[in-house]
Amino acid sequence: MKTVVPCYYHLDVEVSPERVEQVGRILAAHLRYWNLDNLVEPVCHCAEVLLLTIDEHATDKNTTIEMWWNGQHLITAVADNDGEFHQDSATSGCLAHIAALSDGWGCCASGTGGKIIWFSRRARAMERAPLVPAVPVPSIREARRMPREAPVPALAVAGPVGGLLEDSAAVGVGAQGPETPSLIMAVLPANDG
Repeated sequence: MKTVVPCYYHLDVEVSPERVEQVGRILAAHLRYWNLDNLVEPVCHCAEVLLLTIDEHATDKNTTIEMWWNGQHLITAVADNDGEFHQDSATSGCLAHIAALSDGWGCCASGTGGKIIWFSRRARAMERAPLVPAVPVPSIREARRMPREAPVPALAVAGPVGGLLEDSAAVGVGAQGPETPSLIMAVLPANDG
């Protein structure tokens, strides 16, 4: 059984329409890194809806986003510095999105006079197959290459009269030149003297 290591991510950002998509990509990258690919779409959508609501209604655009993963639950919290909770249709639509896409959610006051809206999702980290490098496919030239015949070295061969022949050409064995050592010659110890 694989042991799950708790994960935490914290991001401070000044909300603007351009940054909402950027924050969504950052959160998605962390979720994929934690093997939570199945949570990318709902979590990023909820976070983006909260950030757009903060951009539209809050006077102070500085916000904090945190994600905690404990192996079974992912909790995402978005905190702003605006203590007021706006009771308009846009805010209630935002909370309706969060309620529909999460297993639980809530809102509480922060210690700095702002508020924190959080939501959670249950999931298990997906087990990924380890990456194994593929065996390289040989090129056409390598695939069609014929094995080279290793020349047989000139050794002393017994002649017809029981004597030794030094000339390998006399018995039909290929002659070795000094610049082309054979496999056998590479194995034999060098004779220095």
